[in-house]
Amino acid sequence: MSSKQPDKSNSDDDSLKASPTGGGWLKAVDLNCDLGEGAGNDELIMPYISSANIACGYHAGDETTIWKTIELALQHKVAIGAHVSFFDKDNFGRTEMNLPADEIYDLIIQQLIIMNEIVSSFDLKMNHVKPHGALYNMSARDPMLAKTIAKAVKDFDKTLILFGLSGSYSIHEAKAAGLKTASEVFADRTYQDNGSLTLRSQPNALIEDEEKAMQQVLQMIQTGTVTSLSGKTISIIAETICIHGDGKQAPAFAKKIYEKLKQNNIGIKAI
Repeated sequence: MSSKQPDKSNSDDDSLKASPTGGGWLKAVDLNCDLGEGAGNDELIMPYISSANIACGYHAGDETTIWKTIELALQHKVAIGAHVSFFDKDNFGRTEMNLPADEIYDLIIQQLIIMNEIVSSFDLKMNHVKPHGALYNMSARDPMLAKTIAKAVKDFDKTLILFGLSGSYSIHEAKAAGLKTASEVFADRTYQDNGSLTLRSQPNALIEDEEKAMQQVLQMIQTGTVTSLSGKTISIIAETICIHGDGKQAPAFAKKIYEKLKQNNIGIKAI
């Protein structure tokens, strides 16, 4: 790999404009990816993103992978975040669990402690927190769970940014708690009419055609909307775009999205 890093800056620093759709179209956007999960693509993907959500060991990874991923993030000037989840390595954190609020609170705090200890050893600071898998999806639709996660993040460090699904309870409750938020959209996932993601267990949950994914990304950024599976146009806020790090084509996909944004004069910048 070339030692030259892609330019993630944007010459036009006026990063946000109001959108007539009420969503928000951006001249600069954050590209985030879930990393440190053992997929083997981290080194190839890191040059094309601006934020890394690093697995804290509960659904994937361990202290060694956290160290290695942080080192890669440093090399490519990528913002570092904690990718918190249920304690569920067997199912990669994708199985829903109905746990008491105090247990949810504790598992968030414990993972932030793990991540923070390693980040601090680099004399760095975490930038953000993003729930993973089932925890992410449940908090998007459950206000009490979203409130518990937001409280844990704020109690740990009120300056952390919480990443959550655009228009969801995750964002609403985090803002109500006084946290800074990043409304997230997905390049390779389809949407339902209510703005939720199509469940992975349902048909057409993933967008496997790269051109369709590129078109969806540009639509979300430029118009503040996304088209649902039924054809309905829904308003969203696209402050950060998730690129999945697993799969053989993930590095090539990340590079294509990076290049497509640059071709359309859209900067790539961490929140």
